Amino acid sequence: MLTLPIICSLLQKLSMVESWGAGSRSKMRIAYHGRKILLAAIAALLTAVPAMASPWAEVGDNQLRSDIALLEASGVIDNITTHWPLPWNSLVAQLQNNALTSQPAAVRAAAQRVMGHARSENRPGLSASLYLDATNQPSVVYGFDGMGRGDGSAQMILSYSSEETSARLALGGISQTFQGKTTRIMPEGTYFAQKLDNALIYGGWMSHWWGPGWISALQLSNNARPMPQIGIQRLDTSASKWPILSWLGPWQVEFLLGYMDGPRIQKDTFYNALRFTFQPVSGLEIGLSRTQQFCGEGHPCAPIRDYFSFANDMSVMNRTNDQGQIDIKYSGALGRTPFEIYIQLMNEDSSPFTRSGTSHLFGGTLFLMTADRTLRLTAEYTDSIPTVDIFSFGSVIHGFSYNNYSYLDGMRYRGRSLGFSLDSDSRLLSLQGSWSGDTGRFYQLSFHHATISHPQIASDILSFYNSVTAAPVTVNMGEARVTLPMRGFRLDLAARLQDDQPRPQRGFLASFEAAVTINF
Repeated sequence: MLTLPIICSLLQKLSMVESWGAGSRSKMRIAYHGRKILLAAIAALLTAVPAMASPWAEVGDNQLRSDIALLEASGVIDNITTHWPLPWNSLVAQLQNNALTSQPAAVRAAAQRVMGHARSENRPGLSASLYLDATNQPSVVYGFDGMGRGDGSAQMILSYSSEETSARLALGGISQTFQGKTTRIMPEGTYFAQKLDNALIYGGWMSHWWGPGWISALQLSNNARPMPQIGIQRLDTSASKWPILSWLGPWQVEFLLGYMDGPRIQKDTFYNALRFTFQPVSGLEIGLSRTQQFCGEGHPCAPIRDYFSFANDMSVMNRTNDQGQIDIKYSGALGRTPFEIYIQLMNEDSSPFTRSGTSHLFGGTLFLMTADRTLRLTAEYTDSIPTVDIFSFGSVIHGFSYNNYSYLDGMRYRGRSLGFSLDSDSRLLSLQGSWSGDTGRFYQLSFHHATISHPQIASDILSFYNSVTAAPVTVNMGEARVTLPMRGFRLDLAARLQDDQPRPQRGFLASFEAAVTINF
């Protein structure tokens, strides 16, 4: 029987993959394992099918997400859409059982694209692909469809899918600078997932996006590289058949346990996250989640005891670092115009309303349909200067988001926040428009007005900081992106212009990024 200490030990061993890359002994291990991986890749290529299999709709594809959001707002699907990755089961079942003849052409086109994704990613057998990304400067704003986190990255990806099991081996490297001094092993996307009745049990390096925002998620997003983790979630998110629970409507629950390896002030720190999402009324989706850092150097390690400890004030200090979150999204249609509005609140303290240390996110989206095309327009505002009480906007606690008195690394992994890409004490106003063109092409324009960090962030606690910039700065940035699907591969191109940069850099910057996925 697996106990929590055994699971934590397994996660520590799993994390050793990323420790390769320094010293001759490590290089020998890389060469040895590299030969084995290459042989496996050649064997897989001989029987590969031209698609990358996955039991989920994964984080990172704004075209797919736009189509799913349009289908929900149009009433075609009634499902959980703020809890990524999304299992395909419920989406496919609803689309197969829904008559779309009365829907506008744009909605039918979105349904066809979603079903095409689902068929491709649930095709049984082996597949292989190669992913490459390069840029002269990564984007400071990292949204749901964020591209590279460094100047360059490359991965060879081998996938396997059957009715009950899915697995992926994704190995490569990521470089923060092309000088290569900070190149690291990159196992992102590697996982093993097993269906067990209506549960999906997984382990590996998975990215998550918890919340309704398109540009930001306060508590858990894809901004930081995924940590080694194990988890469990529902496979079919349809409503419960139990009368006492049927009022919840469609619902999803997920729990994961991760190990925060890599360079840290406090080694051996673990992380857990629990999210429960439900839809009690058609179009109304509510998410509740809690994340926690526990154990680690200099901390007592009693995870079961501390998980149920919620007291956190000057007289009774919490032994862990916790965050709580609630988000609400409502989607529907005004006439023939589908829309969604949403809010997300993240508390750094245990009290939900007073002395809560709350960060805020607000947003809304319109879907304007013409013929078989849809123009998505999104406006979103994120504020990580936490208010003392849940809505006391005139009374704030500088530096409180993502920082912690006891866990000095804060809610960060490998130098990046686990949630909002601009980290603590920052504000971001974003306007975004996207549309799908002929032959599956996808276009997107974004404008971001970012105020990053604040002069008072470290005025009281010297260990509080912002990981994005060394000093407060305001940045205006415009970005144009295009996705070009072609036979056998997909090309993503981005061009960005900004009037300033996070410190210590400064001044105008033009940046370009290209990413290609080649399916063998």
